Amino acid sequence: MGCSSPCVKIMQGNSAMPGTDWRSEEAYSGLKKAEAADLAWEWLRRDRDYQEAYRRLSRHERSKAAAGQFRRKWGLSFSS
Repeated sequence: MGCSSPCVKIMQGNSAMPGTDWRSEEAYSGLKKAEAADLAWEWLRRDRDYQEAYRRLSRHERSKAAAGQFRRKWGLSFSS
């Protein structure tokens, strides 16, 4: 996923989801050049069910199996 927005930090293991003010044009200036994957991530990270699932995964020991299942469920992995 070629993500150029703030999602990169999360996808690389940062456990804190950014609390960007969605009303701030400045906060999203980078999205003017966004690709489809960037916009999809911005949509997904706001989903309350996703946020809760992410918190549950973050609170528990991250096994490869649990992380893989999480990625597949939320469409963050393209392997079967």
